[in-house]
Amino acid sequence: MNIFKKYFGDLFIPLRFYIAAGGCIVFFIIAFFVPRLSSFATILFAVFVLLSLIDYAFLFFNRRVPVAQRIVNDRLSNGDANKISLRLRNPFPFAISLRVIDELPFQFQERRFSMKKDLPARGNGRLNYTIKPTERGQYGFGDIILYIQTKLGLIERRYVAPGEELVSVYPSFLNLRGQQLMSSKTTTDGTGNRRMRKIGQSMEFEQVKDYVNGDDIRTINWKATARKGQLMVNSYVDEKSQQVYCIIDKGRLMKMPFNGLSLLDYAINSALALSNICLKKQDKIGMISFSNKMGSVIAADRNPIQREHILNALYQEKTAFLESDYELLYTQLRHKIKQRSLLILFTNFESLNGLQRQLPYLRAIAKHHLLLVVFFENTELSRLAGADAYNVDDVYVKTISEKFVYEKKLVVKELQKYGIISILSTPENLTVNAINKYLELKARQAV
Repeated sequence: MNIFKKYFGDLFIPLRFYIAAGGCIVFFIIAFFVPRLSSFATILFAVFVLLSLIDYAFLFFNRRVPVAQRIVNDRLSNGDANKISLRLRNPFPFAISLRVIDELPFQFQERRFSMKKDLPARGNGRLNYTIKPTERGQYGFGDIILYIQTKLGLIERRYVAPGEELVSVYPSFLNLRGQQLMSSKTTTDGTGNRRMRKIGQSMEFEQVKDYVNGDDIRTINWKATARKGQLMVNSYVDEKSQQVYCIIDKGRLMKMPFNGLSLLDYAINSALALSNICLKKQDKIGMISFSNKMGSVIAADRNPIQREHILNALYQEKTAFLESDYELLYTQLRHKIKQRSLLILFTNFESLNGLQRQLPYLRAIAKHHLLLVVFFENTELSRLAGADAYNVDDVYVKTISEKFVYEKKLVVKELQKYGIISILSTPENLTVNAINKYLELKARQAV
């Protein structure tokens, strides 16, 4: 049984074999009507059988084994194109053609994925492809299956290279460097910005300097004045490190899909990118998640390892399918965050009534912190509202869509009425819009 499996279990017949065999059959049929061609048909068939046996011997009576190795990172980035490489090595003293099947994780539901590669005698090669995961979690790769042919191409042999491994898909981190460059190029020359009065402003000591007209007399350093015999004052600079918290709503409305990702995934990717920018700007960054109960809570810090802590926490977040408890959020914020901070709330409101239920808690939060509410534009409704109507049904759909789109704009106006900053963004532009608003608020010294 083992011998049969060794010499015939991995044997496959490619298309070229059937074409050649069909050609021989055609010549035998012609020879039936033209007897002079019978000897030629017999010789042709003998050559075909001989070449097939030689091809079989090259592939099956050879102890060398081709090598295939998958090169993949331990972490993949959710929603981004992740590069996967396959290293291939031909141990045979003749050139081969490979058809490679890499067993992808079941989440992709891909059943026809294959690639082809020609390798010279004792040569090496590499195949590259990309995958775009749309869910966070564990992804399991299977084995690497190789189908090998010689240049004759009459026989094909299968090799299975072990390649089972698990990789984790984390929130989008591949574009962090590009977003960092974008934030460094953003101009903050003050055009159109108005500096806001800072509540509870703190100061950092810089140096002791000579008193000049206009200096605040409350900053006079009397000990330094006595030593030097002239007025000396303490010089202070504004404290640069402000507290920023990304608050992520995990309620049922965040489960809505868009281009393969849920709104929660877009919020998570944006929060991770924003955390990276805040750390580069020397701000303290923290993260809070909630739904009907509190989720992860990471205190604000500006230690570089903070990004790793936030990344690991965001990796675990799941949608809760229940109504979010904003009263619980307000209670926890009052208990855990004592210093005035910038709170960036990633949530979603589909109607004005939905906002009205939570508005008292948002107003209460905004009394103690600078609150930025980030919610999503329904791009499908916007598309329907902008489409042409050709019949009564189209008019009905268009009218209802315009109503919901208008309600989204009313939500923005309602928040502005109570001094709450808001961003209404499409999911694909969420990260850029959130980073730009953070940089704008920082330039205005709003916190």
